[in-house]
Amino acid sequence: MKFETPLLDQLEQGPWPSVVSDIKQEAAHRAANPDGLDYQIPQDCCEDLLGLLELSYKDMETHWKHGGIVGVFGYGGGVIGRYCDQPEMFPGVAHFHTMRVAQPSGKFYSTKFLRQLCDIWDLRGSGLTNMHGSTGDIVLIGTTTPQLEEVFYQLTHEMNNDLGGSGSNLRTPAACMGMSRCEYACYNTQDVCYQLTEDYQDELHRPAFPYKFKFKFDGCPNGCVCAMARSDFAVVGTWRDDIKIDQDAVKAYVGGEFTPNAGAHSGRDWGKFDIQAEVIDRCPSHCMSWDGQKLTIDNANCVRCMHCIDTMPRALHIGDDRGASVLCGAKAPVVDGAQMGSLLVPFVKVEQPYDELKEIIENIWDWWIEEGKNRERLGELMKRASFQKLLEVTNTEAQAFHVKEPRNNPYIFFKEDEVPGGFKRDLADYRSRHQR
Repeated sequence: MKFETPLLDQLEQGPWPSVVSDIKQEAAHRAANPDGLDYQIPQDCCEDLLGLLELSYKDMETHWKHGGIVGVFGYGGGVIGRYCDQPEMFPGVAHFHTMRVAQPSGKFYSTKFLRQLCDIWDLRGSGLTNMHGSTGDIVLIGTTTPQLEEVFYQLTHEMNNDLGGSGSNLRTPAACMGMSRCEYACYNTQDVCYQLTEDYQDELHRPAFPYKFKFKFDGCPNGCVCAMARSDFAVVGTWRDDIKIDQDAVKAYVGGEFTPNAGAHSGRDWGKFDIQAEVIDRCPSHCMSWDGQKLTIDNANCVRCMHCIDTMPRALHIGDDRGASVLCGAKAPVVDGAQMGSLLVPFVKVEQPYDELKEIIENIWDWWIEEGKNRERLGELMKRASFQKLLEVTNTEAQAFHVKEPRNNPYIFFKEDEVPGGFKRDLADYRSRHQR
């Protein structure tokens, strides 16, 4: 190795995989195979990367400077510029740009696709990848400016693939694997993710938003892509009829014939299954009861948390009237702290051509583009302008689902023309008496 890295070496300690070990492995591979490939970027880029990171830890400040404007012709997103402020000391990473590549819906790959991708990046990049970034993309870490167009050409012409989103634009939509592998999926997450990616290509590649905007699609409330915590627009599968119960299977779980949690904890002896302690008492809305012979669910008060279904999958199953809930405004703690998504539409059927979803999305964008400040996420605009304003711009009627606690809610107000006629008369009478 060109550089001593005592501070980075500490990150390799402990039981977890380390990114430092991965970079060292790639650096050793390149050093051992100088003629293996006609490398198009400096062969020692990974060694220089380790040296730069070590210096950053030593100085306790980053040595990456602002990336500036760098990308491929015609796209405003997809490439994240990276420039080192010590190019003489670390020429291999003088410029070390990151490329985001659109992942297939549900993240299903063929081995041919992965081999092609790795061959391109071994030749024209550092060989380092992140599968996947928090947005969902394949992330190709580290290449030089002249190689950006070359990589882009091979991705689009040889692999029929595209760059993902970066900057103040629509980020690459992400979905769980949905109906292809999961019996709980309430709608086709892969199809809606693909269709919206196709329909909103301009918003993805040509930044025109105040800040970034993320779609994520979860097929059920288990939330395998964490949509309601990590996206500005989350579509989370749900159902509006009753949970289906197989009472004989419930008794089989209680009697020990079936292993709870689908055998997920079979490596540990949890003792005898206790339905009262492990299911009934853990229900967040206390809508379940067990009398020793029959399991009863008050479905009107069920919040679709999935805990009972996950614990006893052979006894309980999602309903048949399936669709999704739409939540808006989740984000990580950058400007105004972390926020979870707020429920906007309690239930919508998610069916082609997805016009209902698109109408909500486009109404939100019209409002956000007009009213949002620079680098203000949707959730921050909702907090500043009020949730009621979001209801108005999306033509959504206020419902009890929008209220967290009765009589303790600051953002739902009714206008006079929205109040039923009888109540209007009472209101007019009240006003006239008080005016007198």
